[in-house]
Amino acid sequence: MNKTLLSRRRFLQTSAGAAGVSLLARSTFLEPEQAHTEVQPVAASDRIRFGIVGVGMEGSGLLSTAIQLPGVECIAAADLYDGRHELAKEIVGKPIRTTRRYQELLDSKDIDAVIVAVPDHWHKQVVVDALAANKDVYCEKPMSHNPADGLAIVAAAKKTDRVVQIGAQRTSSVLCAKARELYEQGAIGDLNLVEATLGRNDPTGAWEYPPPPDLSPATLDWDTWLGTAPKKPFDPLTFARWRCWKEYGTGVAGDLLVHLISGMQCVLGMNEAPKRVSAFGGIYRWKDGRNMPDVQPVLFEYDNVPVYMRLSLGCESAEVTRFQGSKGMIELREFSVTYIPQAGVDLSPSYYTSSFPARLRNAYLQEWHAQHDPTPGAEPAPETITYNGNSYDDLRPHLWKFFQSVRSRQPLLQDAVFGHHAALGCHMANESYFRKTPVRWDEASGTIQSLA
Repeated sequence: MNKTLLSRRRFLQTSAGAAGVSLLARSTFLEPEQAHTEVQPVAASDRIRFGIVGVGMEGSGLLSTAIQLPGVECIAAADLYDGRHELAKEIVGKPIRTTRRYQELLDSKDIDAVIVAVPDHWHKQVVVDALAANKDVYCEKPMSHNPADGLAIVAAAKKTDRVVQIGAQRTSSVLCAKARELYEQGAIGDLNLVEATLGRNDPTGAWEYPPPPDLSPATLDWDTWLGTAPKKPFDPLTFARWRCWKEYGTGVAGDLLVHLISGMQCVLGMNEAPKRVSAFGGIYRWKDGRNMPDVQPVLFEYDNVPVYMRLSLGCESAEVTRFQGSKGMIELREFSVTYIPQAGVDLSPSYYTSSFPARLRNAYLQEWHAQHDPTPGAEPAPETITYNGNSYDDLRPHLWKFFQSVRSRQPLLQDAVFGHHAALGCHMANESYFRKTPVRWDEASGTIQSLA
């Protein structure tokens, strides 16, 4: 063992004396918002009728959750794969209109809003078309496939009075709300670092999804699905695993990092693009032909606050975001928020004085204890507090807030501008990875620029 470390430990153990501090801990449960958990009767004339574009893995979950909300009704679904027409009807539990052409939903006068859950490279076109058709829009994360698409969506949203909400749902969770409350109260003092981790270690977590057995050019409009991407022969694996390729998706950045960034923006009250981004990584585990990295650590600078986020599809690790400051730390996990206070001052004499001769060290110790030891019975007792609750990716309240905004016309936190800034962090991470250099966002030109 390192001698310096050993002497430090021994010094702290033998010199702390009455200056020691006890650390207490307690836990409490955060109740979910009641508005979206209570089923209230709503007149048929006052229901919000929506259509969904894309009924795949994400879309089917959105549809299943949305139809359980009071005063909300799905009446139509669009998907380029016919099997998902069948799936949509199974989920809704009654006949609904289905089509391959999402434009039919936008042309329907009886549809108030649309949920968009298509591959990333289709987000911009569907959202812009929906806004032009005067529909309110819920769009899955990341909002955009590239910065230009994000700017186009923001511009389209500003031209209308339509509601736009992006689907990184932890911004609507009670856990993020509690973390934000603690931060705004000054619980951790001056913020000096944010770090986050997320790791998976299984084929499904790495998007190696099995294609539907009946997928074929007869059951899927393949050419339309490719959209603006380069033309290629029909490939079931590309359809099911599109997140693996930059032509259609945004990799671990757009699938996972965007959640971490959105949660961070929510907690810190931040709505901006990072100043600088530097990303690393590679394809270390899933060498299946993909071109997006399966390990991607990223360094950000946001408003002079360093942020370090690391993502891996090659090793399972707890998903956690830590907000670190001069007075302690807020730790956001999937089902809890923990506040861990820190005094930020010496709680025992300085171990550096172990380098003093005995006569000087003893004099220092005597003076230190005289000045710092608390009155017996009045010792400080900083308390670690854990708040437990539903998953911070709780979809139900996020969808509820969207439909309530459709009804009330009140603004939402995760609107197009918020979604654009969160997605920009992901795009900058990907650009830095592929360019092998740090990058910055140039607001004037609307482009990502290399710093090297």
